[in-house]
Amino acid sequence: MSDLQNKDLQFEQERVNFVIKEIERKKQKLQKNTGGVSSDVLELRKTFWEDVTVNMDEPDDVIETAASIKQQAELLSERERTYKQMDKQIRILERLKFSPYFGRIDFFEKGEANADHVYLGIASFMDEHDENFLIYDWRAPISSLYYDFAPGPAVYNTLEGQIEGDMELKRQFIIRASEIKAMFDTGVTIGDEMLQEVLGNNANAQMKSIVATIQREQNQIIRNERSKLLIVQGVAGSGKTSAALQRVAYLLYRHRDTLKSENIMLFSPNPLFNSYVSTVLPELGEENMEQATFMEYLNHRIGKKFDVEDPFDQMEFLLNQEDNQDYHTRVKGIRYKASLAFKDIIDQYEKDLSSKGLLFKDLVFRGEIIISNEAISDYFYSLDSSFAIPNRMEMVKDWLLRELKRRVRQERSKSWVEEEVQFLEKEDYQEVYQELQDKNRYSDNSFDDFEQEQKFLAERVVKVKFKPLFSRVKRLNFIDMQTLYSQLFKKGANDTEILLDDWTQICLQTVDRLENDNIAYEDATPFVYLQDLIKGRKSSSGIRHIFIDEAQDYTPFQFAFIQRLFPYSKMTLLGDYNQAIFSGATESPTVITDYQEKEEDVEKIILTKTYRSTKEIVDFTRSLVEGGEAIEPFNRHGRKPTIKMTQSNLSNGLIQEKINEFLQEGHRTIAVICRTAAESKRVYAALKNELPLHLIEKSTIAYEKGILVIPSYLAKGIEFDGVILYDSSQYVNESERKLFYTVCTRAMHRLHLFATKDISPLMKNVSETLYEIES
Repeated sequence: MSDLQNKDLQFEQERVNFVIKEIERKKQKLQKNTGGVSSDVLELRKTFWEDVTVNMDEPDDVIETAASIKQQAELLSERERTYKQMDKQIRILERLKFSPYFGRIDFFEKGEANADHVYLGIASFMDEHDENFLIYDWRAPISSLYYDFAPGPAVYNTLEGQIEGDMELKRQFIIRASEIKAMFDTGVTIGDEMLQEVLGNNANAQMKSIVATIQREQNQIIRNERSKLLIVQGVAGSGKTSAALQRVAYLLYRHRDTLKSENIMLFSPNPLFNSYVSTVLPELGEENMEQATFMEYLNHRIGKKFDVEDPFDQMEFLLNQEDNQDYHTRVKGIRYKASLAFKDIIDQYEKDLSSKGLLFKDLVFRGEIIISNEAISDYFYSLDSSFAIPNRMEMVKDWLLRELKRRVRQERSKSWVEEEVQFLEKEDYQEVYQELQDKNRYSDNSFDDFEQEQKFLAERVVKVKFKPLFSRVKRLNFIDMQTLYSQLFKKGANDTEILLDDWTQICLQTVDRLENDNIAYEDATPFVYLQDLIKGRKSSSGIRHIFIDEAQDYTPFQFAFIQRLFPYSKMTLLGDYNQAIFSGATESPTVITDYQEKEEDVEKIILTKTYRSTKEIVDFTRSLVEGGEAIEPFNRHGRKPTIKMTQSNLSNGLIQEKINEFLQEGHRTIAVICRTAAESKRVYAALKNELPLHLIEKSTIAYEKGILVIPSYLAKGIEFDGVILYDSSQYVNESERKLFYTVCTRAMHRLHLFATKDISPLMKNVSETLYEIES
């Protein structure tokens, strides 16, 4: 290191020391203030009712009491909010103290005499007098210079317009525990040294938030605000998910006065993934957004009556089925029901139902039909046909509620009610007595009092019994959605055979499942879509940004449905066509039709460089897929993928031996990836007494580091230090090529394939120089 470099390092370390002292000073001050606010909150909670004037004697007193309670509640809420904000600031300061910043740029703004020295970290931090920024938040407008430009002419955008100037210096730091571990000046991209340092580490239990290593193309994703639809096509390991989460953090920072975490929704691939990414936003000082799988949403909308197949069970069916006619029929059905052509069929069906064919359920009370399905149908079709079906359904609901209220009055005098009254609890009598007293219903005539009591008790009994019926009507559950959806296929089997080979068989398969209260995954979205057409759209106006990860696994029908649910939201779609492992999935997210006429609303960003795996693993995996030559490996080297040919059943000893080898090499997260869930369970059962294993199933919600046994389709989106592919010989069908590619690309440092027969035929285009055969 030269004298100049030593001098620079000394200067920068002294600055780090100064900033750390300032952070500690502010932290102590906040902690002192937090203690005071915390005791205020405790005191307010303790004395809440002591400080409220409660008087219910007169109407004016009631109003005064309500105002007093509201005032006290608002005071408590304000104190709690202040405490929460201060606690959040302290947690951010603790992170800054460990590593205050990661970059520096010196920027000469055009027309200014002096350069701005901008230091970038995960949050902004100002000096003691709040006059100068010691650290700029990585999301601040000026920070984009660090990600987008090399030293030389540079510009950045602000609310006031574009700022032009020259960047004199671009410097990167690796600071740990307040000490500069490395420092280097870089060019246009983030320096290889920093990426080597960060990516060379073994994988954490959760995804890393690496704002220091954001590349220029990832920065375009993060800071994009103009596009209504942002499509990110990124190869495995390109950092698209990480960039998307940092995009969420950026949007929350950029629009912090108007956008909250509850206004953002992420549809994630499985519950495990939610755990995997759960630490990223809190690390960046933001609250986690709402996360759900699309399947969780569908289950919520369909309800508990049906057994709804999820995409993983569908995948298990496709991986385990013999090559028979039922299998081929089901695959054709899956693909057709994924299409916009099938959506058109349902749209036409809904138009037909406007004039005839809607089906309803009888309303039954105590075994007697009190309003028949025919009566409901007659009333519905008597309404003005120019009104939309959902509007007429609301009118039918109001009519039914009136009819039920009339029936309640009729039932009160029936003998069964008198019998029920005899068995009421003492508390019921006391409540009725109090109610009558409050209403001044008691008279001097005790017989009249008794009659009043009996009347009230009878009314109470009848209302309780009628409550489930009222509830059903309010939820529009008098519509027979199950038979309506089934009717589409009974009708379709006769009328639309021309659409598709095997359509009649597809219809029979669908009807058979529905009659057993079972909905196949490919039917779940169309079912809810038809339900919305009949009952009314359940859109969510509070959600303003939708993020869909693994978008390549969504069908054109599902995209159209999600657009309908969130018509006013901006969307960010993240996907990789080479990882489209679910049958029926769209080949391109751009099939979203509403945007095709408005190209200015759509932006597509393609990420071709992968940072996850070593160059040797990338060279191997990119040979597995068409167009793989476009995938650019990051220049980080390791061992070539290895293959062990066993020529017989795979012994547990061999797996154990390979796991131990990976452990000795220092790898902390190791995945044994099996083809199916059943295979995963067998491997786990055989090895759990020998090694500390975690079995990952579709219901697993917590991601833990260590040794995992996981089915192929659940590994998507996650990375591991080492991957052991259990019996790669099983991947033989062309339809499983993307699944095979996906599981191999999970490996960061080591990839090993066992083969009980020959090498997988899917590897025929992989050069023998790209892997090693172990003896």
